[in-house]
Amino acid sequence: MHKLARLDRQYVWHPFTQMRDWDRREPIVLVRGKGAVLEDANGNKYLDGNASIWTNLHGHNHPRLNRAIERQLSKVAHTSALGLANEPASLLAEKLVKAAGRPLRKVFYSDDGSTALEVALKMAYEFARRTGRARSPRFLSLDGAYHGDTIGATSLGHIDLFHKTYGGLLFKTDKAMSPTCYRCPFNRAKPERADARTTRKCNWECVGKVEAQLRRRKYAAMVLEPRVQGAAGMVMHPEGWLKRVAKSVRESGALLIADEVMTGFGRAGELFAGRKEKVTPDFLCLAKGLTGGYLPMGATLTTQPVFEAFLGEYEEFKTFFHGHSYTGNQLGAAAALASWELLNQPKAKKRRKEMEKVLGRELNSLWPLAAVGDVRREGLVVGVELVADWKSRRAFPLKSQAGIRVCEAMTRRGVLTRPIGNVVPLLPPYCSTDAQLRRMVRALRESIVEVFGREKV
Repeated sequence: MHKLARLDRQYVWHPFTQMRDWDRREPIVLVRGKGAVLEDANGNKYLDGNASIWTNLHGHNHPRLNRAIERQLSKVAHTSALGLANEPASLLAEKLVKAAGRPLRKVFYSDDGSTALEVALKMAYEFARRTGRARSPRFLSLDGAYHGDTIGATSLGHIDLFHKTYGGLLFKTDKAMSPTCYRCPFNRAKPERADARTTRKCNWECVGKVEAQLRRRKYAAMVLEPRVQGAAGMVMHPEGWLKRVAKSVRESGALLIADEVMTGFGRAGELFAGRKEKVTPDFLCLAKGLTGGYLPMGATLTTQPVFEAFLGEYEEFKTFFHGHSYTGNQLGAAAALASWELLNQPKAKKRRKEMEKVLGRELNSLWPLAAVGDVRREGLVVGVELVADWKSRRAFPLKSQAGIRVCEAMTRRGVLTRPIGNVVPLLPPYCSTDAQLRRMVRALRESIVEVFGREKV
């Protein structure tokens, strides 16, 4: 075992990892990267099939991002945002606001996706109280929701595996029905070997369920991931659902909080996923790809009315009492500005569209496999759901570790990704070549065959 692997096993506790399983095998210790390729301490190379947990946009060790950080490092690495401004954070805020569009006018920086949601929650809570919307504001989120691991963000979550343990620490939130087309309880049609969003007849019963909840209670806000619920298993919403629900939220008087931590910055096909349905929220939460996957940074965009609810004289204590030591960090903002320029180049936009087409074609090769229940794609987000029986959609039991075994087989083929239960995600960096995309899908297909056999539909 490599020395670094021994040190890791001896001292490091990894997130979302059963450490007993971890100790049964030698860890992969990554030491360098270039483009879509990562290399471990033993010299083995891998394709980064999940963009380093959905963060890396342009590839590893990108020269333009490197130079941007180096230039800023030669000036100053960090100063406090409490009572002070800085150059790159100010420039970045302008770009974010102009890109997001009205009514979003203000940017509050934090450290990651969880804290970006925490900021939105606190602002929405206090806004509802100060405007008389509710004395004890409440929030609505979707079944299967995951919005982070801070206490507020965890309170919004509805994945028992992640959240139930901390029930005694959390505040009460309500759960709305998620538009899960593949497992829609209202659709009795026989399964077809195609994306359920396009093959199932839809009467929008799921929207009706959300509307009914919005009528029963006055909410401070509804929180959702536009178009794709990531940690729920890359659950992709049908066309039109977001627009219908956003309209209902507005009519109820609640605010809309969009968690675009994963879907933002072109990952779901548009700069921000909500744009696909012309939906602009009252709060836009960003992180992950904000710095191109280089440094921790979050941002919460909100409206002028929300901002003004916190304005007052010093002695009124209407200040937003929330902050982070590294808020608006210069190195993170410098990386984000460089990433922004790369992201918005015409050739970069064109290339992402080409990648979507290549992925779409390659993913069709998975449908003949009996262990594949659904193949979902939104932009450059892919979720392949593994099932014990494709005709009934019966899931593999948790103890079978179906997703884990497939991802381990992919690792042996030189492709890294991490399962979400029985769903295998693919989120390639935007620098991935056509050949690399084909290799990712081929590794997935071969791994499914290795684990479950060659049985075909």
